[in-house]
Amino acid sequence: MRVCTKRIIACLDIKQGKVVKGIKFQNLRIMGDPVSLAAMYEEEGADEIVFLDVSATLEGRSVLLNVLRETASVLKIPLTVGGGMKSLDDVSAALSNGADKVSLNTWAVEKNDLVEQCAKEFGSQAVVVAIDAKRIGAHWVVFTKSGKCQTTLDALQWAKKAQTLGAGEILLTSIDRDGTRLGFDLHLTKSVASCVSIPVIASGGAGRVEHFYSVLTEGKADAALAAGVFHQGSVRITQLKEYLLKKGVEVRL
Repeated sequence: MRVCTKRIIACLDIKQGKVVKGIKFQNLRIMGDPVSLAAMYEEEGADEIVFLDVSATLEGRSVLLNVLRETASVLKIPLTVGGGMKSLDDVSAALSNGADKVSLNTWAVEKNDLVEQCAKEFGSQAVVVAIDAKRIGAHWVVFTKSGKCQTTLDALQWAKKAQTLGAGEILLTSIDRDGTRLGFDLHLTKSVASCVSIPVIASGGAGRVEHFYSVLTEGKADAALAAGVFHQGSVRITQLKEYLLKKGVEVRL
């Protein structure tokens, strides 16, 4: 169910225990330590932190629980974790080690029943389905395995099915916009938000405060997620929220 208050979410893409960032999922660079960055973003006013172990699935392992525990230990705000979770046991381990929600991407596509099982076991509020989408022809196509594997799924149809399976939220990333600082894909975000009733988190392309305003209004997103602009300090969360409030967007300060 959607609420009026919009959320600003800081994303930590983790590889080998460090925060990394690339462009269109390529050329990852080390940005810092997840524990210190998470603590800083909470202090700045982030509503949530998303922790994505981006190499877990490719390396055939589950999320790094020790890094997750350390990150969770410094936070009071909700923490969502994703990466390599392909069973109820993996999800349970993440939730037991400090996560409030889990983000399922590749294994949600390959094992649809995992979403349904997790929703029944832990509640829909703890289950986020992450959709990495790229424009191909007239459609947005779902990619898995950190953007390296093209599926035959249409992003809008998969979002609707994910909701039916029990997902509580959709984390929607535009691969085309990821790391470009050109702004969120408003057409993609609005299209997905219009076909589901659960919250949609927009991701990919944030470069300026105006981009957040556009995706939370025109794009119909319930939350906006960013990484690089926060890591490099070109957008500060406190100032972003003050800007949004002045523009009439309801956020928590």
